[in-house]
Amino acid sequence: MCGRFTRKENFQNLAEQLGLKVLPPFNPRYNIAPSQLVACVRTNLESRQRECTELKWGLVPSWAKDPGIGNKLINARGETVAEKPAFRKAFKHQRCLVLADGFYEWKREGNTKQPYYIRFKDHRVFAFAGLWERWEQPEAKPLESCTLITTGPNAVMEPIHHRMPVILSFKDYADWLDPSFQFVERINAMLRPYPSEEMEAYPVSQLVNNPRNDQPECVIPMQ
Repeated sequence: MCGRFTRKENFQNLAEQLGLKVLPPFNPRYNIAPSQLVACVRTNLESRQRECTELKWGLVPSWAKDPGIGNKLINARGETVAEKPAFRKAFKHQRCLVLADGFYEWKREGNTKQPYYIRFKDHRVFAFAGLWERWEQPEAKPLESCTLITTGPNAVMEPIHHRMPVILSFKDYADWLDPSFQFVERINAMLRPYPSEEMEAYPVSQLVNNPRNDQPECVIPMQ
């Protein structure tokens, strides 16, 4: 699974490459946790234009009776995402990019879990494959939320954890964001582990265990 990530770098260049005219001001984040707001790029279903907005992490399907279900839907398995009722509609028409520049995972070492920080070797920004939903209730503000899709590990992740978030290649962004793109085999091919040669992982302090700790020290390598 993926339960924490960072968004600390400047995404202006990526936004321009995606054709976004407006990029909201985002403060650097070093320990983003479920139920918090995350920066996403999606296609507006009405205007058909790309937009960058903040969505609550933890997907609440449109048919849900209780928004609390989102706490259980922070991730969607790439192997079954097209079939699961909670994700099926969003997978077809409401795919999004979740902006990030690194993520955390915990490796069990004896009786403890050691947190690791995973990123690209060149520290570049990237996007997770995400899905979004809109949940409405009478006389209440609509809740827009999202989930991250996960897949099996690459060689960097395998010693740490048996799952990792899907990091999309830039060449796949356009198709992923296009609600009319429905070539299932092509879409499923995107949901693969990112090549490990470009990535690195290193242990960090237990500071990241507490989501209230959102500071640069979270990503400092352990000595």
